[in-house]
Amino acid sequence: MRFSDFWERLQDQLGDAYADSFARDQVIEDLGLTIYQAFERGIETHQVWRAVAEREGWPQ
Repeated sequence: MRFSDFWERLQDQLGDAYADSFARDQVIEDLGLTIYQAFERGIETHQVWRAVAEREGWPQ
């Protein structure tokens, strides 16, 4: 999954304004990191999306 696809999906679920805040502030339990931290550590976008989608009950 490309980064642009990831951000588009996140914005579709949360809206543009909240998506960035969510990515910066919410620790995703399966990762033990925020979305930004996960990307900084090199975790693949599809792995991050899977963890976020599972946490929020969204389609993967």
